Amino acid sequence: MNFLDKLIIPLSPKHIMLLHYMLMLIFSLFIPFISILLSGTFFSVYFKNRGVKENDSNKLRLSKDLMEVVTINKSMGIVLGVLTLLTSILIYMQLLSPGQSQAISYLIASFLLFIIGLVLIYTYFYSLKFSQVFEAIKSFKSDDKVIENEISELQSGSRHLSTTSGKFGFFFLFVSVWFFIAGSTLPIYPDSFSAGSILSVLFSWLVVSRFIQIIFISGAFTGATLLFAFFYWDGGRKFNSEEYKSMVRSFSIRLTFTSIIILPIFLLINLVTLPSDSLSAAVFFYSSAALVLIFLAYHYLYVMIRNQNIKYSLHIFVTVIVVIVAIVIKDQLALTNANEMQTVVMGAKYEEVMQKLTGANKAPKISGEDIYKNICSSCHSFDHKVVGPPYKQTLPKYKGNVDKLVAFILHPTQNNPGYPPMPNPGLNPAQAKAVATYILSEVKKYE
Repeated sequence: MNFLDKLIIPLSPKHIMLLHYMLMLIFSLFIPFISILLSGTFFSVYFKNRGVKENDSNKLRLSKDLMEVVTINKSMGIVLGVLTLLTSILIYMQLLSPGQSQAISYLIASFLLFIIGLVLIYTYFYSLKFSQVFEAIKSFKSDDKVIENEISELQSGSRHLSTTSGKFGFFFLFVSVWFFIAGSTLPIYPDSFSAGSILSVLFSWLVVSRFIQIIFISGAFTGATLLFAFFYWDGGRKFNSEEYKSMVRSFSIRLTFTSIIILPIFLLINLVTLPSDSLSAAVFFYSSAALVLIFLAYHYLYVMIRNQNIKYSLHIFVTVIVVIVAIVIKDQLALTNANEMQTVVMGAKYEEVMQKLTGANKAPKISGEDIYKNICSSCHSFDHKVVGPPYKQTLPKYKGNVDKLVAFILHPTQNNPGYPPMPNPGLNPAQAKAVATYILSEVKKYE
């Protein structure tokens, strides 16, 4: 993946934060779409198979209606699915590269699998429509046996295409979402994954728990969308029979309730397992907001069931959407916190490039030892505490990585709670590199 590093341009910390905000917006569109597509396709295939085996027209109809709701149209599939996922990969490349190419690899694999799954799912949807047409003309009789045979073959082929494309479409989409979760999980836990095998990453508890969370988000959002689309949107659908209406209402409520009653468990698990570097007050706030909104959704469902009143379907639909957005923001804040040092490194490279472009780096050279004596020694010593910690205590974590230390010097952050935050020494990139090289070399004498 080294060739991808050539596509990366240095960004300032403000631009990097803007990319994080863009990811929040993109995932607020992509996660609901991928969720309803995943769960909707699964249940459509399920009801289709049950309908064929039981010769149940209501289940067959629900199978088709489900796909009409979840696929929306081809244009929305491209915009909400393909373009959002592709854009998120490009943003991740900018935020994480170099150093976290493994996460990018999973996201690219997810994108390729998603394209295949999306094509198969839309093939499945249109084959269901063809099956409905053939069902309407099954009583057609013709004196020409050739025409009757061709209609029969087309009907059989349509059924086979529908079954095959639906199952394989769901499979590819399922695996795509799994890879997507893996790719978006790795950067939040940068110290928890080594360069292990694909299976060791995909089946790690951190990835599996977040994948299960997206499964229940998928169920909750699909059920809420069905309630909204069938019983609220544009005054609700006109049902041909009360039996079918009752089946849709019962299935949607059960799916929504079952999913959101389990969702808080995995939301709390994923919060507890976050590394300390990823935590912040804002992460706890949005996690708490998601939990409160989930309990609000419980309330609306309870009132709907008790009063047999479908008007609360809008409230449930909006509440579930806001829950998803809160979870997305929480995850992106955790990502921002976990990659704070990466942001610092990128910011240092940006300043170095700007220095070269503006010619500001042509200032007279000064040795790293002089910078240390004139600026750094007022707060730091190599072997004992002054204002800040001794270098022999703090520098080993950089493992001789000059660029990483330069990034910290240019953009200090408080990494050691026992000491006051380090002020910005006001060095340019060349000066920061000189002093970083000096103190990393000098500290070896005290090991």
